[in-house]
Amino acid sequence: MTHFRRAGAMVAFASSAALLLTACSSDSEPEGSENPDTTSSAASGDSDAPVTLTWWHNGVAGDTGENSLGDYWDKVAADYTAEHPNVTIEIEQIQNEDLQRTRIPTALQSGDAPDIFQQWGGGELAAQAEAGYLMDLSEPLADDIERLGGAVAPWQADGVTYGVPFQFAVEGVWYRKSLFEQAGITEEPTTMDELSDAVQKLKDAGITPIAVGAADKWPAAHWWYNFALRSCSQDTMSTDTAALDFSNPCWLDAGTQLEDFLGTEPFQDQFMSTVAQTGATSSAGMVANGEAAMELMGQWNYFVYEGFTDGSDEAIQALHDDLDWFPMPATSSGEGDPTASMGGGDGFSCYKDAPAECADFLSYLVSDDVQRGYVEAVGGLPVAPAATDAITDPVLQEIAQTSSNAGYVQLWLDTLLGTNVGGALNDGIAAQFAGTGDAQNTVDLMTAAAATQ
Repeated sequence: MTHFRRAGAMVAFASSAALLLTACSSDSEPEGSENPDTTSSAASGDSDAPVTLTWWHNGVAGDTGENSLGDYWDKVAADYTAEHPNVTIEIEQIQNEDLQRTRIPTALQSGDAPDIFQQWGGGELAAQAEAGYLMDLSEPLADDIERLGGAVAPWQADGVTYGVPFQFAVEGVWYRKSLFEQAGITEEPTTMDELSDAVQKLKDAGITPIAVGAADKWPAAHWWYNFALRSCSQDTMSTDTAALDFSNPCWLDAGTQLEDFLGTEPFQDQFMSTVAQTGATSSAGMVANGEAAMELMGQWNYFVYEGFTDGSDEAIQALHDDLDWFPMPATSSGEGDPTASMGGGDGFSCYKDAPAECADFLSYLVSDDVQRGYVEAVGGLPVAPAATDAITDPVLQEIAQTSSNAGYVQLWLDTLLGTNVGGALNDGIAAQFAGTGDAQNTVDLMTAAAATQ
């Protein structure tokens, strides 16, 4: 583990919601366009010599082979190379868990990394920056950084920009309306007591209430994260994560609330061996196929669920007609802001030795037209302010509105804390789900990991 001084990454939505939630675009304007927001701010150099960029991302296909995100990134790359004929982009699509936990760390440590790779920001980015793996994008993307505003914060460390996001949104609970109706649930739960009541009604109707991909750890951990967001005040959350001090009782309370919820047995059988997104038996597959009523997950699952249909317009529309979403319910106690939300995003970084065209391509990725196209292609909620007009889906509009109304948006805690402490946190939460650990053990693991920083 690389030792580093972690930059705090609390993203405040109260004053910059419009900067953090916006839409996507498909192509940058042709040369000579009068719209300055859709042109690249990064200079790609004066040479027309052939350049090859390697690009790793997590836009992989679902069970049916349908791959809206991967297909869209293929289109973006093709459009860019059509405008820059000296550039070739070689793409590798890699499943999210393999990409984040294995492929990227191994490639960076070996010195043979791709030019462009998926970047989640926060503590992991800060560690990579301190190790000298990342290109400083502050100057070549200066115009884009100013345009995107506060959304870029998690992709910065010590005042330097090492990546840019293409989407940022809050998470909540996805659910199947038909299963709620079947169980006699007429209102979306707004409190944990109401959620527990809905869980019982679903079980009484013979329906699996909530799917969770606990084998991947982080989907289970997100339940604890949200309890911590309700238990800890914003000041405590910010101060304690920066200092890696988890002695405040609110951190223990988060685990206690999780244990109380686990006691209602809300999840599917064998949830500890269930993955999040791969295969029909994954948690996403269970919701998409109507085998579970709910899942706590980010905005991205809208297009993940689509991957489990046959890909036809009719099947996708039928799925959308039956899918809905509500914010994480409020708890009955705690010092946290009841309007705060847990959230995060996806972005890209350039490897330190990448050609200058890498920065130019990232500028293209966050241009208004490419962002607008992203919304239209995959239902994303990206970051270019001028592209918000592309959000027309009612559910995505609700997510955008919830994000805008949030007192603040807290970056995913494992991303914020970095691989060492964040990994220990996820391990502790997974142990709680498995029944082999408790609330105190989770805090102890975080504290022990922090002592090694």
